Amino acid sequence: MALDHVRALVFDVFGTVVDWRSGVIREAGPFLERHGRKGAAPSAFADAWRRLYEPSMENIRSGRRPFLPLDLLHRENLETILPDFGVDRALVPEAELSDLNHVWHRLDPWPDVIDGLTRLKRRHIIAPLSNGNIRLMIDMAKRAGLPWDAILGAEVARAYKPSPEVYRRTAGVLAMDPGDICLVAAHNGDLAAARAEGFKTAFVARRTEHGPEQTTDLEPSGDWDLVAEDFRALAGRLGG
Repeated sequence: MALDHVRALVFDVFGTVVDWRSGVIREAGPFLERHGRKGAAPSAFADAWRRLYEPSMENIRSGRRPFLPLDLLHRENLETILPDFGVDRALVPEAELSDLNHVWHRLDPWPDVIDGLTRLKRRHIIAPLSNGNIRLMIDMAKRAGLPWDAILGAEVARAYKPSPEVYRRTAGVLAMDPGDICLVAAHNGDLAAARAEGFKTAFVARRTEHGPEQTTDLEPSGDWDLVAEDFRALAGRLGG
């Protein structure tokens, strides 16, 4: 198998490991009700917030802004969308806004994740390779029980995926050749960027990441080294 010599598995997190949309919807609903917006759709709020995720990081990838951790980008994006949902930022207490922004620290894993990661950890180093900052990843892991061996990603690399330096610096931190590392992701674009830097690749579909009408990343679009239905199946394929 192409992954026989892989020593480390690194994972995209938002969408691949955790169900970000359901978590944001769960907390956005009460927030909107408290601010007189009971009729606003929490799902639309979650989608609007997430829609600014890539543009905010692209400003950093392009050099238009210096590196900032994702918590700060999430907060800026949150304040940007509040008027679209009829919420006056000036009327929201700072503590409440900060707490809502930290919903990204409190996301739940998909049902197969904990068992799958625990099995994969027996034979491999496992770590997130996420755009999330270190504290966000730590809080998420402690709450959800994610058994990482290390926390890697954007704040370690000082760059956001899919910038090449994220994958290069990850290999450097792990003191491994890129081919010793496999990226596991539900996003074909992330896998393509990792493969371009010499990583092995594994696709795990999350067909409801963006809700019931998702149209992207439903199937693998590349000849990835491994395709698995979920993390349990991935562990089985890798002898875990």
